[in-house]
Amino acid sequence: MASESSSPGFQSSTVSRPVTSTSNSTRSRVICVFCASSSGTSPTHLAAAKSLGETFHKHGIHLVYGGGTVGMMGEIARTLVSLSGPDSVSGVIPAPLVKFEQEGRPGTASAHNGCSIDENVYGRMTVVPDMHTRKQLMAKKVMEGGPGSGFVALSGGYGTLEELMEVITWNQLGIHGKGVVVYNVEGYYDGLIQWVKTAVSAGFIAPGNAGILVEALDAEEVVRELKEYRVAEGRFKLDWTQN
Repeated sequence: MASESSSPGFQSSTVSRPVTSTSNSTRSRVICVFCASSSGTSPTHLAAAKSLGETFHKHGIHLVYGGGTVGMMGEIARTLVSLSGPDSVSGVIPAPLVKFEQEGRPGTASAHNGCSIDENVYGRMTVVPDMHTRKQLMAKKVMEGGPGSGFVALSGGYGTLEELMEVITWNQLGIHGKGVVVYNVEGYYDGLIQWVKTAVSAGFIAPGNAGILVEALDAEEVVRELKEYRVAEGRFKLDWTQN
């Protein structure tokens, strides 16, 4: 399997507060959650975000997310910080989006980068220049995490789906071997799951890669599916360490 930390796309990124454990078995579990900056029309979606934050606290999991302070993004971050403290959450947010966060309220300046988002509420923030750098840094944090680390998509829109599809593609290409899970709240991702099945039958996704994306129906199942995740047999075994 190809290296999980040295693909060309990550060479220019610097991780804030990296995992410092020396062995794979003792590194913290790091889970990146993609989700909406809105709450949706059903309260079940926001409740799912809160439940996921509570479950991360229960299992000692470190959250990486897009740095949002409203909607589902804000809910999961606030929940976990309230239970585990600011160091349990790493937010990564592009500079142009900072002014839209925290519902327009002034925040407590971050001690390390001057970000106006209150770290005592939303976790440790890293401000980056653009969306590409954000995704690179979020993925790198997960790749450096211990066993059971991975990516989760809660309910969301265009951005959530785009982030999810990118980490699925990177898994297929052998850039990483971390689990990818959709938390399917109220059948929100039924259409996507059916699309994967259709793409397999139509010959556009190899049957051996159908299992790259895994479904979970509650927060505990999300954590369990990532812990028990097995890489798909059809993944490309490419070497991403060469320049």
